[in-house]
Amino acid sequence: MSAENQRDKNRKKAANARGRASERSEPPARPPRRTHILVIGGGLAGLAAAIRFRREGWSDFLVLERGHEVGGTWRDNTYPGAACDVPSHLYSYSFALNPGWSRSFSGQAEIQDYLIQVARRYRLRDHHVFDCEVLSAKWVEEHTHWEVETSQGAFVTDILVGGFGALCEPSQPDIPGIGDFAGHVFHSARWDHDADLAGKRVAVVGTGASAIQIVPAIASSVAELQVYQRTAAWVLPRMDRRYSRIERLACRYVPGYQRLVRSGIYWAHEAQAIALAKHPVLMKPVGLLARARMRREIPDPQLRRRLTPDYGIGCKRILLSNTYHRTFRQDHVELVTAGISEVREKSVVTDDGAEREVDAIVLATGFHVTDSPTYRKLFGKDGRSLGDVFDEVGRQCYKGTAIANFPNMFLLVGPNTGLGHNSMIFMIESQVNYLADAVATMKRRNLRSVEVRAQAQENFSSALQRKLSRTIWNVGGCASWYLDKHGANTTMWPGFSYEFRRITRTFDIDAYHVSTGGPR
Repeated sequence: MSAENQRDKNRKKAANARGRASERSEPPARPPRRTHILVIGGGLAGLAAAIRFRREGWSDFLVLERGHEVGGTWRDNTYPGAACDVPSHLYSYSFALNPGWSRSFSGQAEIQDYLIQVARRYRLRDHHVFDCEVLSAKWVEEHTHWEVETSQGAFVTDILVGGFGALCEPSQPDIPGIGDFAGHVFHSARWDHDADLAGKRVAVVGTGASAIQIVPAIASSVAELQVYQRTAAWVLPRMDRRYSRIERLACRYVPGYQRLVRSGIYWAHEAQAIALAKHPVLMKPVGLLARARMRREIPDPQLRRRLTPDYGIGCKRILLSNTYHRTFRQDHVELVTAGISEVREKSVVTDDGAEREVDAIVLATGFHVTDSPTYRKLFGKDGRSLGDVFDEVGRQCYKGTAIANFPNMFLLVGPNTGLGHNSMIFMIESQVNYLADAVATMKRRNLRSVEVRAQAQENFSSALQRKLSRTIWNVGGCASWYLDKHGANTTMWPGFSYEFRRITRTFDIDAYHVSTGGPR
């Protein structure tokens, strides 16, 4: 073979090798997408923040939403009977009232439609990145910005807003053998609509807010319904009714009418904080009324005793239903109070040795509230995750919004912002006021970063815990999901919601460390 032919052969081999290497190599990574404000979550809180940014004239923001649509928990919870336990006129944004509510307590689909319409009205869809799951978010002190990794690439932002909420991560119970179950098994927040439960033997695990809506909704269509109860719940009547055409027309066309109705509902609910948070002894008459109602709805004294809580009313979330207790009077509905020891291929076995055959299992077992997995994805300036920080010192947070060691990060629906008596949208809008004023202050003063002072956070958290020690949630004699792993109530707000609105009306910069220079 000539030298020239050999050189040609070698060149072809090299070219083929480079081609194969090119096929194996991954495409070059896209440069990070930069934005001034990045919001995690497109539910009620994330939407409220995005709308406020638009109203302030700020356009340099994005909302990362792991789902395919806005709505958050109202998009995800599509189980039978899903509805809100806050009156419709109160469960809407103050700046986007809905005169078309069909009833006093709206269902899931109607609320989700409302949120979609609000997003369209404020032209927010172009600011959303859908099907985008946040994998990690790290504060880079050197550049005073957040670097965020997602399923759709990297982002860089000056300000990070956590709008991922408290009721978004389903809590899956660790029951031995559940992975070997041959039938359908799913969480209530991830309802399997391909699973036809009609004529089947169904087990519902849990008796919380979702379960008391699911149980009556499916009871008439299933062959057998087993409800596995760990703790009985206090249930009060649900004052639900359809709105008349005249009422809806008045809301739409009579000036001030809907706001007057909304205001009346707000103050009626706000008064409940007197008993829940200020003087728990006032809850005793409410408990007596609930017991009297149970006597009317459940004639069987043994069944009634098993459905009666052994703690003070209000200590756990009070549930609303007109049909839940009556459902257990049906012959094919069984209340099971023994704990579940294991799940077999076609049955559930309880601690008393009983084995019950089932075709499907619905896990109405709540959410990760005080231990959200998202906390493990957020890393502060010392490299620790928010989950690690909370594990060490508890869920301390300043005004439910800012956390020491996490500059330029603001949580919505953060620790101690939950309510037992009123609408969370009121609390969300209060936090958004605080957030918007913080951003405006940073712009006005040319600040690169703000970080709440550890002492300010400690003082605020200590004061909250002192107030909480006198509330029904702490003295009612129960163990609830309001408590974190340290036994502290880091979920509920210990007072009136208007008190929270007052302390979040303006950004108190004196409580923060600041660095100057303005955003990049």
